[in-house]
Amino acid sequence: MAGSFDVPPEILGRLRVLFRELPEAYEEPAWIGVRWRIRQRTIGHVYVPDVERFPVYAPYLAGSEEPVVMTFRVPLDDLDGLVAGGFPYFRAPWGHNVAAAVLGEHSDWDEIAELVTESYCQMAPKYLVARLR
Repeated sequence: MAGSFDVPPEILGRLRVLFRELPEAYEEPAWIGVRWRIRQRTIGHVYVPDVERFPVYAPYLAGSEEPVVMTFRVPLDDLDGLVAGGFPYFRAPWGHNVAAAVLGEHSDWDEIAELVTESYCQMAPKYLVARLR
């Protein structure tokens, strides 16, 4: 079973800064990687998938290195537009409003910050979302 040690520390560090800004969000180890939650709802989850076990991630291999993936919630109205451009975004293989991003040197961290905030807005109680605006 993979742990947070599989996620490169520079990516994990950048994500921690983003999620720390969200009221009452907290970090916890997940079955693979790390996830951030509000109450019992997952806002974001970062992990390094086993491509042999889950071939849906195979197109995102970088040479022989498995991808670093973050899943998050997206409003249904925005999901198709986000994933239509292709890499680094794609529809997660579960959930009706879950997208995934392949993270790395190519990542636009301002855009990732917006996506993390929007995911929070999808999952958090309205009174907490109001504290962001």
